[in-house]
Amino acid sequence: MNDGDTRPTGHACIQSYLRTLDNSPGVYRMLDAKQAVLYVGKARNLKKRVSNYANPNGHSPRIDRMIRETASMMFLTTRTETEALLLEQNLIKQLKPKFNVLLRDDKSFPNIIVTGDHPYPMIKKHRGAKTEKGSYYGPFASAGAVNRTLTQLQRVFLLRNCSDSMFETRTRPCLQYQIKRCSAPCVGHVSQDEYRTLVADAERFLQGKSTKVQTQLAAEMEQASADMEFERAAALRDRIRALTQVQAGQGINPQGVAEADVIALHMEGGQACVQVFFIRANQNWGNHDFYPRTGAGAEAAEVMQAFVGQFYATREPPPLVLLSDAIEDADLMAEALTEKAGRKVELAVPQRGEKKDLVSGALRNARESLARTMAETATQAKLLKGLAEAFELPKVPERIEVYDNSHIQGSNAVGGMIVAGPEGFVKSQYRKFNIKGTELTPGDDFGMMKEVMTRRFSRLLKEDPERTSGTWPDLLLIDGGAGQVSAVREIMEEMGVGDIPMVGVAKGIDRDLGKEEFHRTGKPVMALRHNDPVLYFIQRMRDEVHRFAIGAHRAKRAKAVGATPLDDLPGVGAARKRALLTHFGSAKAVARADLKDLKAVEGISGNLAEKIYDYFHERG
Repeated sequence: MNDGDTRPTGHACIQSYLRTLDNSPGVYRMLDAKQAVLYVGKARNLKKRVSNYANPNGHSPRIDRMIRETASMMFLTTRTETEALLLEQNLIKQLKPKFNVLLRDDKSFPNIIVTGDHPYPMIKKHRGAKTEKGSYYGPFASAGAVNRTLTQLQRVFLLRNCSDSMFETRTRPCLQYQIKRCSAPCVGHVSQDEYRTLVADAERFLQGKSTKVQTQLAAEMEQASADMEFERAAALRDRIRALTQVQAGQGINPQGVAEADVIALHMEGGQACVQVFFIRANQNWGNHDFYPRTGAGAEAAEVMQAFVGQFYATREPPPLVLLSDAIEDADLMAEALTEKAGRKVELAVPQRGEKKDLVSGALRNARESLARTMAETATQAKLLKGLAEAFELPKVPERIEVYDNSHIQGSNAVGGMIVAGPEGFVKSQYRKFNIKGTELTPGDDFGMMKEVMTRRFSRLLKEDPERTSGTWPDLLLIDGGAGQVSAVREIMEEMGVGDIPMVGVAKGIDRDLGKEEFHRTGKPVMALRHNDPVLYFIQRMRDEVHRFAIGAHRAKRAKAVGATPLDDLPGVGAARKRALLTHFGSAKAVARADLKDLKAVEGISGNLAEKIYDYFHERG
């Protein structure tokens, strides 16, 4: 509470809201003296729930701490408790209150799509909204799981994976045909009916009907052999072998569970790991682990409920969700998921049989994953502590930001920032900065770093001037020596953030790995012992930022190399650009063409031809 502020806090503060509440369902927020949200909860009866908090007795240590810090509350009433549950999970993800359980990794999972808008459908990986026409199969646990399955499916079913534009322009089969992963429909090596049969077989496999596909292929192989078509028989044998490999790679395939997510939770030492296995078409399509923040000591039932609510907030639930632990409001959650999916969704904690075995397998994975993570976290904690001691930092850093620039003689310059902390590299926090300064001399690394720092801290000062969000760094590592450190320090002092510790990492004598020199403002140059683990840690961070910055630079350069003057033409999309390039042969020829020739291009109207002509000739 601020000096001079006489408003009550804790139980008294919560008690003061009771007279304004009724028995409606809804969502409540508890806030501290600085108006930061401490906790978001839902209630079937707001007055009854808040009166429980107003009672000073019977709370866990975690809830007691939360009540003591509460200085105000906010309320939103809803029509139903289901609506309150959905709103609660959305607010938790948005506000990230410190006493709530929070799913921190909100990644999307890839699918396989068999496209539906072409006479010869393609099979490919798809991530994101399902807006493209076609049949979707998934989710798969990772891009690697999809890629492995796609490679094998292409060997079995010989479906194309090239873009439509590439398909239309082929005059001879590509490498995929040569290595027996495509039937080359682009050049007529397979008829449309034969290709449709391959597509139907692939879809049957993805729907879990692999036995039928295998039986059919075996029958075809025997027939080909009987007809003395030995080359065709050998090709069918190879496809059967590839299909067997796909099935073997999917691990344990349940017989009695066609479509389900298996979610298992293991908690230890205040940390939690949740394993999710995806079962689709009676096949195991991989698993992924999550490490939710446990809200300063929540119990298993609350952790599981929060995970399920937040996990399916942006994903479609399957008909069956198998859980290792019961959740607090199972019926309510099932109702909410059913409403979201538009069909019945069942939540179950199996006690026996195949479903129990699936949960036990997921639980074993959760336990092993958490053990590995805790060991890695302990090692990381030692490194961060060693880093703080080596550079005499005021505290052990929770967030380290590392910066580097990448360019070729100043062209396509990109600044890169990576983030490291107690859990290692935080890739979701990486940022790239396209260098915009028009007055910079090509190759001016000092100027580039100044621009990056100005943009980074201007944004932080605008978004979080009080430094309460956890996005402010405790240490900056700059790739460079005394000059870079001086240039950056000057900028930071001007912006009023000069209190943030900063270290420049220079290559040192003979630019040898292990002889790095460390530069700090107002302190002598220092080095670390050659075999010091902290030195290896710094080298890893520097290598990671270098990799990230170079990758961003290469992507920018590739985009620039592939760019043409046609990219900026008003009213000219991909199809018209292709028509212009096909007609004239190059972008330069389009720019030189006269109006009559432009009008002759298929798909280019007279009005658009005039706009294209004016665009190039007005520019001189």
